[in-house]
Amino acid sequence: MTRVWKWNRPVTVREVLEDLQQERSIAYTTVMTVLDNLHQKGWVRREAEGRAYRYEAVSTRAAYAAALMNDAWSQSDNPAAALVAFFGMMSDEQRQALRDAMRIVQGPESIQEPPSAETAPENPAGAPEPNNPASAEGDTGR
Repeated sequence: MTRVWKWNRPVTVREVLEDLQQERSIAYTTVMTVLDNLHQKGWVRREAEGRAYRYEAVSTRAAYAAALMNDAWSQSDNPAAALVAFFGMMSDEQRQALRDAMRIVQGPESIQEPPSAETAPENPAGAPEPNNPASAEGDTGR
């Protein structure tokens, strides 16, 4: 799939073979079998061109990665714990990419950054004041 995505156009077995052979020895039939398997699984579509086929990715690399993550997550017996563990493995850059993705999906107002010490309100609306027992009991002074 990496080679098919790399060119972002329909490719032949011969093209993929020649590209792979720059790195290692590989047989034509091996590449043909892999592309046929990808076609059988629905990851590529193919169109006849003479006696050969041209193969094209059905989805993007990003969609493929998303499908893998969704499949792995859906197989967990505790999806929340799996997400917490996954987020714990993320780098700062990956967490920022996650926040950016959430903004795209839900809209910019939906993701709130935690307030910094400089911008955090001293008494958020509705929170009881620490040294005022009346506010903790909801006394309005009536």
